[in-house]
Amino acid sequence: MRKLLLLNAMLILMAVAGFSQNTINDPFFDQVAYRGAFGTSTDWTAGWANWDPQNTSYGTPTVTVSGELTTNTTWTSNNVYLIQGFFYVRDGVTLTIQPGTVIRGDKDSKGTLLVERGAKLMAVGTANQPIVFTSNFSAGSRAYGDWGGVVLCGKATINVAGGTAIIEGGPTSIYGGGTNPDDADNSGSLEFVRIEFPGIPFIPDKEINGLTLGGVGSGTNLNNIEIAYSGDDSFEWFGGTVNAKHLIAFRGWDDDFDTDFGYRGMIQYAVALRDKDIADPQSGSNSFESDNDGAGSTNSPVTQPIFSNFSEFGPKYNLTTAINSNFKRSMHLRRNTRLTAYNSVFTGFPTGLFIDGTASQGNATAGDLKLQRCVLSGMGTFFASSFERDFFMTASFGNDTVATNDLLLYTDPFNLSQPNFLLQSGSELKSGSIWPQTGLTENKQAFAASVYPNPVTESATISFNLVKSNNITIALYDMIGQKVATIAQDQYFAGQNEVTYNVTALPKGMYFVQISDGTNSSSSKMIVK
Repeated sequence: MRKLLLLNAMLILMAVAGFSQNTINDPFFDQVAYRGAFGTSTDWTAGWANWDPQNTSYGTPTVTVSGELTTNTTWTSNNVYLIQGFFYVRDGVTLTIQPGTVIRGDKDSKGTLLVERGAKLMAVGTANQPIVFTSNFSAGSRAYGDWGGVVLCGKATINVAGGTAIIEGGPTSIYGGGTNPDDADNSGSLEFVRIEFPGIPFIPDKEINGLTLGGVGSGTNLNNIEIAYSGDDSFEWFGGTVNAKHLIAFRGWDDDFDTDFGYRGMIQYAVALRDKDIADPQSGSNSFESDNDGAGSTNSPVTQPIFSNFSEFGPKYNLTTAINSNFKRSMHLRRNTRLTAYNSVFTGFPTGLFIDGTASQGNATAGDLKLQRCVLSGMGTFFASSFERDFFMTASFGNDTVATNDLLLYTDPFNLSQPNFLLQSGSELKSGSIWPQTGLTENKQAFAASVYPNPVTESATISFNLVKSNNITIALYDMIGQKVATIAQDQYFAGQNEVTYNVTALPKGMYFVQISDGTNSSSSKMIVK
């Protein structure tokens, strides 16, 4: 009994001291078949995103806000609000913003909205009535960094000593939960929100991002958010556990998606579109930048976000496009990060992938930094060195490189005034995503599987080759990753094996046959006509 009590105590201590880690199989993720942020039919940016905020007319401010908010308040759509200086929503206070409301930021006073720990921002717009944060300059006169941006601070875990820090871009705002963090902390909800022309420096080397998220917890809702013309990073996560879907980084200055200080959230469906002429002359511009912290320490929790279904359209629309010399890499993964990306497409940077430093490279070798079923396309150079090439092209990861962007068969993704990110019907990106279960690695070479005839109208033969006798499960999934049937579950002998499956009861369409032994898996397309 004493040993049992000791073991239970040790397990409790481990649970308290440890940090839960998300996986790609979390119910948060939609298990879609396509790679990248879009398929062939649904453009989730339609109706609410703005590709020409420079020339959009907004109303004249009718209400000026400054200082601090200490009581629950609602901003209404019949007013246009002007933020002057650092405007704080204090602990315990909720700021609610109605759909269709316009908020403008003052440049001279560095207008910025800061939602502090314990406060909430409820900015829930609609596709027809998005909430807009924008420049106070008139149409045609707006520019990068016309005002500060939006800063959310929460009580979730960060990997800074003591568990708290002052947020970058917030002179007095603290983020992080200290010694008693709440990873499910709720800082409110942002949905169908546009943040235009933000990103102003408040002191040298300390810029405010388009949307800054410091220690924000998973109780917060982020969905359908566009950052346009940000004067620093479009999105930056400083620790925390908040999740997000449907993010747009449009014509940013510095990085599109920046993660550090132990950020461990999940993000699905995001698109970045860059202006070939605009890049940061100080730090250089990347699409992804990720660090554990500025020193590359082993502080825990280690930065370990999970990204899936990203589409990044860099400045090199084609291999001959002349671009700003300050563009750097599509992915700069450094300083001990353990970032994971699945089912994503990265295009058009001078360098595709740079895994910077022995710590990050060690994470990649150990399987803690993952890139699987990703595509690099139309890069000046795909890899910074042979290490990145060998890692990315590991056969079981299912990654690929494509020489030119046109081969991806997107409709019109580099059009800065009216982009169309949908895939053409013949694009290989329509399929090939992976949703590995814990301990299950996609490995097409493990089984050498095939389906014939294909397309099939009545009976399909599933053929696979085994190196040794093994217990095999054959399952059928539809286009959105939902399991349709278990076709077989049995022990099969070494050599060539075949299983027959009648498809007459299935609706017409594309399916995926997955063969697995609990360690490796292989997926093959099957089209039912």
